[in-house]
Amino acid sequence: MGAPDWEHTAVAWLFDLVPPDYRAHEVLRRYPVLLARLAGDHVAAGLEAARAGWRTVRVDLADHLPPDAIEAAVAAYEREGARLAAAARGVEVVAGALRGEVWVPRL
Repeated sequence: MGAPDWEHTAVAWLFDLVPPDYRAHEVLRRYPVLLARLAGDHVAAGLEAARAGWRTVRVDLADHLPPDAIEAAVAAYEREGARLAAAARGVEVVAGALRGEVWVPRL
């Protein structure tokens, strides 16, 4: 909030988290809090999908992939899950700032 033009940067980052078609909705540009809400929902859905994939890929694809490919898939799900979890935390912080919340560091 203290950085000049931070909202513009935040909106650009939020748009990077959602499907490109979201850019066509003027309401999301006009109301960044709404964009943050949709971005949070989108990231949460992706995180749940990554978690479900991680849980089921070994069984679902055991007959179709060699073991090393299965392990690579599990690792990819883990990396994607970590990326999405970090993005979800970031969306929470940005959404709070867009709503006027001020972050106060604690020891």
